[in-house]
Amino acid sequence: MLTSKQRSKLKSIAANLDPVGDVGKDGIGGNMLKSFSDCLEARELIKVNIQENADGGTPQEIGRELAARLNAECVIVIGRKAVLYRRSSRKGINHISLD
Repeated sequence: MLTSKQRSKLKSIAANLDPVGDVGKDGIGGNMLKSFSDCLEARELIKVNIQENADGGTPQEIGRELAARLNAECVIVIGRKAVLYRRSSRKGINHISLD
């Protein structure tokens, strides 16, 4: 669970990120989860677009479901964009410092 200070730091980093993908009318699929998981493993922090016709409920519900299925934290959902964080298990990358 992220503290408010950690969440704030991640939000400031995410402000400059481009979305890595979209959740559309087909909802959350297996290939999409694999792609997002790979991105999280490489970057630790990603932004995702949630389209208006997306199956699965409100953007907040979809953001929470994505986070749960990816074993990640939903940092924030603003409008139709969700920001997800998961610490990478890869060695040799610059991890995001949450201190």
